[in-house]
Amino acid sequence: MAPKTRRPSAKRAAVIVKTRARPQSRSARTLSSVVSAQTYSVWLEMLCSLVPDGRTHRLSIVVAGMLRHALDIAVARFGEDAPERSAAASLIQAAEEADPQQIAEQIGDLVARLFRDAKVAGSRANARGDEYSVLDSAIQEFASWYAMPWE
Repeated sequence: MAPKTRRPSAKRAAVIVKTRARPQSRSARTLSSVVSAQTYSVWLEMLCSLVPDGRTHRLSIVVAGMLRHALDIAVARFGEDAPERSAAASLIQAAEEADPQQIAEQIGDLVARLFRDAKVAGSRANARGDEYSVLDSAIQEFASWYAMPWE
């Protein structure tokens, strides 16, 4: 006699499929959904090491380079068919924008999540006590990646 096996109910399976079909919420989005887990882990290690003593103008270029790399992967994987509200779709849309404010609306949560996952601060204060953001500087560098005024 064959042992009885439990079959998952059709109702339960439908719930699982429905959950996966939902677009990602802003809080759940991460660059690790675009790049490999290994790459994302290396980025986190880099930020843990570099951010505490790093200069903002240098860190922002490193983070912008990470975003550009993720964009290249997103374009290669999805082209224009990235899932709506996904990290890949936001990177692709941000690359088409010219206004840094619009870019920040598209990918600001991804950059903030990157810093939060690395457990490093994205905001700083200068010697006069004025606060500024490494995140904003990184988005600005992403926006002006190909801007070369000397050309």
